[in-house]
Amino acid sequence: MENGRIVILSGPSGSGKTTLHQKLLKSPAFKTKLVKSLSATTRLPRAGEKHGRDYLFLSKEEFLDKQKQGDFLEFMQVFENYYGTPKEKVDAALKKGKSVLLCIDVKGAKVVSQKYPDALLVFVKTPTLADLKKRLSKRGTESPEDFNLRFKIAREELKEAKHYHHIVVNDSLAHAYRDLARILNKEIFKKTVLRKTSRKKSR
Repeated sequence: MENGRIVILSGPSGSGKTTLHQKLLKSPAFKTKLVKSLSATTRLPRAGEKHGRDYLFLSKEEFLDKQKQGDFLEFMQVFENYYGTPKEKVDAALKKGKSVLLCIDVKGAKVVSQKYPDALLVFVKTPTLADLKKRLSKRGTESPEDFNLRFKIAREELKEAKHYHHIVVNDSLAHAYRDLARILNKEIFKKTVLRKTSRKKSR
């Protein structure tokens, strides 16, 4: 049995990468082929989130202890919270021939791709910066200072798109998902995607 591959989705906040990540995992076409990489975090659970399903919620002490032991493929600090990708379950899935889907930032993607050179990197972005700013502002959950900082980080992350194998422009969720599915079928599952063509009736 061949080992699976790591698939990395990256993109700035507001790009829609998390929504696409969830849609892939729920899709009948991919849910038996892709394994979710459950991230660990020190932030508090949001409404409806559960430990072991959405994240591994850890205390800061627990997280840093695991980090020192080398338990994470990559980790990062976002504002006051830490996030990390546990290594053990990812390697176990890969050995079983499953491909593992990671939704991580550009710094984490760089670290993981260095450890797994055959990883497939896909960058998700909005059509324009104005679209991204509009999506971020709609959240309305941050102070002006935090919003400006997040937008600044997003602009920096966009510069890294050129280092990815594929770029998916999320002008609409349906179009972005279609493009992402085509990439996975071609690059990972070696499935030919046929496009429907219309034929004019002969008279």
